[in-house]
Amino acid sequence: MIADPQLNPAAVELGSFFAQSPEAVWRALTEPDLLERWLLRPVGFAAIVGTCFRFTVPDSSVDEIACEVLAAEQCRRLTYSWVYSRAEYPVRWIADWTIRPQGCGTRLLLTQTGFDIDNRRQRMVRNAVERSWKRRVLPRLGEVFHY
Repeated sequence: MIADPQLNPAAVELGSFFAQSPEAVWRALTEPDLLERWLLRPVGFAAIVGTCFRFTVPDSSVDEIACEVLAAEQCRRLTYSWVYSRAEYPVRWIADWTIRPQGCGTRLLLTQTGFDIDNRRQRMVRNAVERSWKRRVLPRLGEVFHY
């Protein structure tokens, strides 16, 4: 495998194509009922810069993730911080979602940053997070459009 020099090794960068419009993808990223179906339950969420909210995971040891909306451009971009403060080593990650029309659908780009790849533990977490987005979370996002 040849590494792409354009990619940041300390970030998770993934793209997905959906046959739905940018508006439909935006709704899946910002409407609490839809967001809960594929990611986590948002509490206090609004796609407005400065909004502090949290993600909750019922019946889990990871029961609260503190977040803040850092950027919100309807149908174009959503960025928020993500901190699980109860972790042994809390880290502030940034999840940036970019929405672009492409052909008859939408290209969704996720960039998650905040990993210190010089730290062995953080490198392992970064790799686990990337696998989780690819194998579990983004496929569930695609399923939201088929309800």
